[in-house]
Amino acid sequence: MTGSTGRAGRDGEHEPPQPVDVHRLEVTHVEQDAYTVDVRGHRLRVDQPLEAGGTDTAPTPTELFAASLATCVAFHAGRDLHRHGLPRTGLRVRTEFTMATDRPARVSALRLVIDPPPELPEQRRAGLLAVASHCTVHNTLHQPPETAVELAP
Repeated sequence: MTGSTGRAGRDGEHEPPQPVDVHRLEVTHVEQDAYTVDVRGHRLRVDQPLEAGGTDTAPTPTELFAASLATCVAFHAGRDLHRHGLPRTGLRVRTEFTMATDRPARVSALRLVIDPPPELPEQRRAGLLAVASHCTVHNTLHQPPETAVELAP
């Protein structure tokens, strides 16, 4: 779906509407605490661990949240390596997260460690870290989007 928004220009005049690219996905209940996520023809599954009442058939939504950040960091690091003619083989991103002990329930801390390929020259380390730490998901965490949860009519 494409919509448009008008923005005020420097002189207070409205610029032409800019297209808004809307991305969609759908979550459907499977059984107990398991759900599927359909996005662009791909299907993911989420569940809860046994100790939380689930059947442990898939990662939790919170684990996918951390995985989303980790894979975004890895993707941007990989693109940076490729742009500089360096191999991506051996690139890894290790991630840990902790949950808050107070309310509301949320992730309180995330730690990501990038293991670059052994061929990464010392002079490229800072650049790789800068690119990787400005991935789309990380940027979104620093500038949270407007979020609305609604009940369908």
